[in-house]
Amino acid sequence: MEARRPLRLCLDVLAQHLVTLATGGGFEASSTLEEIRTTHAFSDLSQEAWDWTLTFITRGGPVLEAYPDFHRVARDHQGLFRIADRRQAARHRMSIGTITSDAAMQVRYQGGGHLGTIEESFIARLRPGDVFLFAGRSLELLRVRDLTAYVRRAGRRRQAVPRWQGGRLPLSGMLADRVLELLAEAADGQYREPEMGALRPLLEIQRQWSALPVPGRLLVERTRSREGEHLFIYPFAGRLAHEGLATLLAWRLAQQTPATFSIAANDYGFELLGAEMPALQEADLRPLLSPEGLVDDLLNSMNASELARRQFRDIARIAGLIFQGYPGRGKSDRQLQASSGLIFDTIARYDPDHRLVDQARREVLEEALEIHRLRQTLTRIEQARIHLAETERFTPLAFPLWAERLRNRLSSQTWEDRVARMIGQLEKSADRP
Repeated sequence: MEARRPLRLCLDVLAQHLVTLATGGGFEASSTLEEIRTTHAFSDLSQEAWDWTLTFITRGGPVLEAYPDFHRVARDHQGLFRIADRRQAARHRMSIGTITSDAAMQVRYQGGGHLGTIEESFIARLRPGDVFLFAGRSLELLRVRDLTAYVRRAGRRRQAVPRWQGGRLPLSGMLADRVLELLAEAADGQYREPEMGALRPLLEIQRQWSALPVPGRLLVERTRSREGEHLFIYPFAGRLAHEGLATLLAWRLAQQTPATFSIAANDYGFELLGAEMPALQEADLRPLLSPEGLVDDLLNSMNASELARRQFRDIARIAGLIFQGYPGRGKSDRQLQASSGLIFDTIARYDPDHRLVDQARREVLEEALEIHRLRQTLTRIEQARIHLAETERFTPLAFPLWAERLRNRLSSQTWEDRVARMIGQLEKSADRP
């Protein structure tokens, strides 16, 4: 339990004592530990973790102890821990209540042109050479420096599609289960809810052309179009989990046969598009969707090191490793990232088992990649039957995924026209006897 608890919260619990320090008071180590252990969150806080925390606030740890700025608390002749000086007290008072958020990165051509801003959480997942869609252009990421992503035009058609944090709220597990229950009722011809009655024509088409997802059965569709071969999978686990699953599946497929995939995801499922897709039967899909080796495969498929490096910035701000500036003269996100990145690289190199660096890596897995939900989803898939359907055209469940991937490739009007044209074609197909 303690290994999963964010250590920065432990430092936050010390905030009330550090406020006392900032006004000239002090605290005694053993009595403070007993007081912290009276809280539910830290009832099992070990002596080792507490000693590490005291070392961290007094000397900065084994790597940073050579720098006086990290000697924030000192022990006096009475054995009490007190603030080192008034400057440290002022910095701590100004940092109380720090709220962190995702930074916006500039997107620029290597030659100098400015394209706009994009959320850092998306760019942090990419590696140099990866291609993504932005401002209606296909762009290849060259490098990231000082919160600026440098890119150049790319000719490849298969790209990653940016997602903004506001649109990444996942479908809850209870809601996903209820949706599957309603679809199971629809598969039996029961449409009790008014919303399901309104969707009945679409659901009937979905059942005729493919099948309806139901509890205990994973629906997988395979469709060929002029773009290539599409693989649609519907785990109903939420957008974030589906993005991780799509990346994981694409990486595992690429290990078997070198290939390039385009990925799209929504709350219900995800799509993989490739020029060629290997023949996949249920026996082939089982190891690709297995929870075995999940963490290692995710870390290999994503830019996990860079994600941890950027996650460390928030930890460093809350833990007081970097100063955010005085009122009216606050430091920019670029300056904060540069400072925290330097500290992260130094600590990761000379003290790889540092608790805050380890916390950054765990938060990437738990928050950015939703590792626990991914594992639960793969475990559920492992126990479910797989229904593999070969479809002649996009089904009602597949169509939104196709449109999602298409959205950022064209202007809004062109996108609307193309989607409307595809809807017309599908409606004509649905009207055929």
